[in-house]
Amino acid sequence: MKILVVIKQVPDSTTNIKIRPDGEDIERSGIKMVVDPFDEFAIEQAVQLKEKRSDVESVTALIMGPARCSEALRTILAVGADDAIHLQDEAFEKLDELQVAATLGAVIKDGGYELVFRGKQEIDLDSGQLGPALAEALDWPHVGAATKFEPAEDGKSFTANRRIEGADERVEVRLPALVTCEKGLCEMRYPSLPNLMKAKRKPVKAMTAADVPGFAEITAGVGGSEMHQFAPPPQRPPGRILKGEAEETAKELVKLLREEAKAI
Repeated sequence: MKILVVIKQVPDSTTNIKIRPDGEDIERSGIKMVVDPFDEFAIEQAVQLKEKRSDVESVTALIMGPARCSEALRTILAVGADDAIHLQDEAFEKLDELQVAATLGAVIKDGGYELVFRGKQEIDLDSGQLGPALAEALDWPHVGAATKFEPAEDGKSFTANRRIEGADERVEVRLPALVTCEKGLCEMRYPSLPNLMKAKRKPVKAMTAADVPGFAEITAGVGGSEMHQFAPPPQRPPGRILKGEAEETAKELVKLLREEAKAI
């Protein structure tokens, strides 16, 4: 069984985000970038499977993005991935999530992978579309936001748990399949210094748009959208303090809630 984990590099959640003057992106210079936290659960689950099962041939990490994404790949390789694929090309920068999914799907099909993990959503755009869209591009079954993963003894299927409103759903799925990982599925280990050094010697395959099978046809056949502008959320107006007798201030508060806040 060949496992692939799709990861993304995102701004650290504690970073102070600023919008570029042209409104086309955030200021990325000088900010700390990390592996998306939900993708950490995905890679840990994949590595644990490889450690426990002899039928897992390899764990490959895949990332799409500029040169700085190599830092994220090295972290994932230090955790236990065997090798990595880095999709790096200016042609990838304008793709929306459906086009990204189609592109990743072509790479995955060409590589012969049977099980794909990724985080349930990205903490930057926060859409959660890529996992289901990738499963659709692959024409594979998909389990979203899994909180438990148990492979069958024969390695041909698995059962997974996921939370739904008011219950815990348990499903059985045959491979090949895609699973998006929820917080709590497992806990990512901290890579040790020796493993960080070993990660530098693990193979990373660089791929451009020319290396993706049928890339021109893929992007032409999948309708795309365009991100027009980034903008910070509107600032909150300053709070108001109502003073006076309780009866009068209560009437004023109700009036404000109805006429200004439109809350009632």
